Amino acid sequence: MIPVRDNLLRKNPAIIVWTLVALNVIIYLWDRNGGLFGPNIGFADLAMRPSQVLLFMSPKGDPIELAKVFTSLFLHGNLMHLVGNVLFLAAFGPSVEEALKSPRFALYYLFWGLFAAAAHIFVNPSSDIPTVGASGAIGGVLGAYFLLFPGAQIRVVIPPFFFLPFSVTSWMLLVIWFLWQIFIPQAGVANWAHVGGFLAGMVTILVIGGRKSVLAEAELEEDEDFEDD
Repeated sequence: MIPVRDNLLRKNPAIIVWTLVALNVIIYLWDRNGGLFGPNIGFADLAMRPSQVLLFMSPKGDPIELAKVFTSLFLHGNLMHLVGNVLFLAAFGPSVEEALKSPRFALYYLFWGLFAAAAHIFVNPSSDIPTVGASGAIGGVLGAYFLLFPGAQIRVVIPPFFFLPFSVTSWMLLVIWFLWQIFIPQAGVANWAHVGGFLAGMVTILVIGGRKSVLAEAELEEDEDFEDD
């Protein structure tokens, strides 16, 4: 299921979300000399490798490997990888940004990406396979959304039936997404980074006061015309 948007209206523009979307798209194209397909050319050496990150703590470690934990958040393996991440970020991110406010959302996004990378490294400490993608940080967005807006409606489509959109309650969609990461892992996908990011997002909301506290000043309301779109 591909999320399109939720049924929440926001008073403020999602500046950070759309900046992140733009950065991911621009860096993806830059990485491939303007092309949509093919291998990454320009920034291949900025991908994170778990074994090399762990070597950072040894006398032979290179500090730049630690920085790659962050640079890898803006790199993607292929077009579908990029599109999938951008769609999820665009669908769930704006409401979370409105709830947390833009500056705090930006910091948490990076923290969720860091925690997701740590989870991946913990599960695969000896891996030398390059790891890229914003999925872990976006997993944090989903975890925060799960606690903040469990009853929100999400418009989704299932390829190739894009002309038949339907709505599903957010908690149901996110539970399916989370369990999928654990029980149906995909080859070449950092599923435990997704899990780690999701849990980090949930813990963040709990630590800063929980749903009611976070939403106390959020300018959000339900879109009464959502089902008619």
